[in-house]
Amino acid sequence: MCLSAGVSFAASALLTVGGAAIVVRALRRNWRYLPIGLMPLFAGVQQFMEGNVWMGVNSGDHATMVWGAMGFIFFTWFMWPFWIPFAVWTLEPPQSRRRWLFLVMTGVGLALGLLLYIPHGAGTDWLVVTVNRNSLAYENSMLLDQFLPRWLTYALYVFLIVAPPALSYYRHMRHFAWTVIVVLVLDVTLLRYAYISFFCLLAGLATVHLAWIILTNKCAEECPELFGHAAAPKPAAFQ
Repeated sequence: MCLSAGVSFAASALLTVGGAAIVVRALRRNWRYLPIGLMPLFAGVQQFMEGNVWMGVNSGDHATMVWGAMGFIFFTWFMWPFWIPFAVWTLEPPQSRRRWLFLVMTGVGLALGLLLYIPHGAGTDWLVVTVNRNSLAYENSMLLDQFLPRWLTYALYVFLIVAPPALSYYRHMRHFAWTVIVVLVLDVTLLRYAYISFFCLLAGLATVHLAWIILTNKCAEECPELFGHAAAPKPAAFQ
């Protein structure tokens, strides 16, 4: 988390333990819930990595800071742009005409994530972490800056994490898209001085919305043939 190592590790413990429980419930409820069920757990690991960033910054241990920061931005830049479209694709019923679109978004997100993340581990000086107003600020140069204006890169990133749930067959996933939009608006308007760190904190908290969808089996309301009690829980195939 953006405030201190202790708060980061506390948030990590909460999200990791809760996320593991949600994964178990997702597997018992229906395998299609698994990708969104993993997101709270991933958020917990991400907060753990940021705790290590704080430890490195506070102690002057550059190696610990870099290791933690690379783990943190692994989720920020690499995972989320493709995992969210993939999770929505997995959840969609076979009759959804948008499944192909979510699969395309997954591929685009994977390519974008690789371009955003890999150069930071290639011995460049692009990864810079500073403390701004008692919060961590990740000052990233990006490979795509040589080809695209930064605002366009951010616009594509936001599209890939908002559009899939917004276009989902399921009403409650569309509601989750609004949760993500609220997180983005708060981050951009109030927390720009450490926007990457705050966004990941708020997004981690937003995954509680996904946990609620799984725990209450909301998808069964619109697709009982897949999520009703008679539905098979094992992944025979990604139809």
